Amino acid sequence: MSDIANPLLALVKERGLIDDLQTEEVLQEQKRNGKPAVQILQDMGIVDLYSLLQIQADHLGTDVVDINDEELTPEVIATIPAGTARTYQCVPIALYGSSVRVAFADPLNPEMVDQVGFSIGKEIQVGVADPARIQKALEKFYPDDSKGTFSEVLKELGLDNEVGGDTSLKKVAYEVGDLTEMANEAPIIKFLNLVLYQAVQDRASDIHFEPFEDEFKIRYRVDGALYEMSPPPKQLAVPVTSRIKVMSNLDISERRLPQDGRITINLAGKQIDLRVSTLPTQFGESVVLRVLDRSALSLDLESLGLPKKVLDYTNEAIQQPNGIFIVTGPTGSGKTTTLYSALRRINTIDSKLLTAEDPVEFDIEGIMQVAINEGQGMTFGKALRSFLRQDPDVIMLGEMRDLETSQIAIQASLTGHLVLSTLHTNDSTGAVTRLIDMGVEPFLISSTLMAVLAQRLVRTSCKKCRTPFEPTESQLSLLNLSPHDVGDKVFYYGRGCGSCNDTGYRGRKGIFELLEISEPVRTMINERAPTVVIRQKAIELGMITIREDGLRGIFDGETTIEEVLKYT
Repeated sequence: MSDIANPLLALVKERGLIDDLQTEEVLQEQKRNGKPAVQILQDMGIVDLYSLLQIQADHLGTDVVDINDEELTPEVIATIPAGTARTYQCVPIALYGSSVRVAFADPLNPEMVDQVGFSIGKEIQVGVADPARIQKALEKFYPDDSKGTFSEVLKELGLDNEVGGDTSLKKVAYEVGDLTEMANEAPIIKFLNLVLYQAVQDRASDIHFEPFEDEFKIRYRVDGALYEMSPPPKQLAVPVTSRIKVMSNLDISERRLPQDGRITINLAGKQIDLRVSTLPTQFGESVVLRVLDRSALSLDLESLGLPKKVLDYTNEAIQQPNGIFIVTGPTGSGKTTTLYSALRRINTIDSKLLTAEDPVEFDIEGIMQVAINEGQGMTFGKALRSFLRQDPDVIMLGEMRDLETSQIAIQASLTGHLVLSTLHTNDSTGAVTRLIDMGVEPFLISSTLMAVLAQRLVRTSCKKCRTPFEPTESQLSLLNLSPHDVGDKVFYYGRGCGSCNDTGYRGRKGIFELLEISEPVRTMINERAPTVVIRQKAIELGMITIREDGLRGIFDGETTIEEVLKYT
């Protein structure tokens, strides 16, 4: 078989139905949008669905099955719990004593097949079926009732009457063997998979597992706001944490030091990357998973929502042979996504791109990405110095966090490299002051810095329950607007509906502010002018502030007054 990472593509190539160029196109498309290869091969018109199903069935020594709803009796459906079926995208189609015939959306994934077999305690016979028919059967026979499925798992653990948990915290010294055993119990695996599945369905960006003195909380961050699940029993804290550590190859016995890891998992037919961080607290280990869903991420400058003028300037700046382009904003404002999108734009065969990140969030084809690990001595400074000996054209630096990294970035720019980086400041002009405060000479900043892009993410109004309203004068005065400025513009707010979990918001958009380092601004930097003076000059020269860009979002009906006031 070919050395392609995707087993289906390898089989199709083996049959001579796809050439090297098409294979590369499919892999690129898959990286871009996270769709399954079955779908992309059909969309591109390379191979039809029936042929794809037959190729998989032949390889597995099984048949292509047609899912007939009439044959799926309650007895057959009951063999796989709803949460397991939805998580692993599979439907049972026949029962033969102690074995079950199961149709999988991804039948070539043996790990998934093993996990389902382990979870239900039966032997699995794999069937190959149309993924769209599997999806329809899942919706019909396993409706998404997560509360029901969570209580099923708790019942299996004998904890169904204890939601909210055992109020007395017992400090127990677990043996490594006990922890591993607990982590591999079928109900624990099922419970964690359900939590992850639910989080991905709700478009969560982070999942927090938090042990307190008398409860164990699980919270999701969706569109920047945290929402709490009904708390599971306190006793689940240690086994669930241990399960996460097993999945991310962390040291299960180390409970006194923070650890970082990664998990790649298939959930609901999508490949999800999870970044894992553990932190020892007074009552156990707090674990946060950052959800990196490729299918939900579009690394494309055009889709970031940059105003036309900012987009045109950014496109021009990242094509320059040298100089520094900085993106600023608080944690979680989408800086990395913006930089990745810029790298994707300039990632051509004739350029060498290197990144130093802490940690690497997404793997991008064709770019050399280096993970910073301070503990092992791999610092930003060390990585950057080595980069200059690697003959790069473009360097992306995760963050200019101290004088050493800033000086090397400036040196790289002066020696003919384009440098992209981030800084934590409140606005674009604050980046200049921050660099001077670090100890960078103003003349070096003015001669290398091309532009600073400041950004925030604001929640967008839910399109399904968006309602027009008349803002009060006090609301307008907070935005420094008068009724005369507003004229006949319509303001909206989200009433709240099932589609947006009654929040009134669904999704987020960026608002931006671009400081171009023009000649007058350079002069002011050299004179060490205060931030407020540089800002005033930039506005005189036509800079649209982040607040003004937020007003554009309000007037377009995309966001609300509250969101713009909160973030600007």
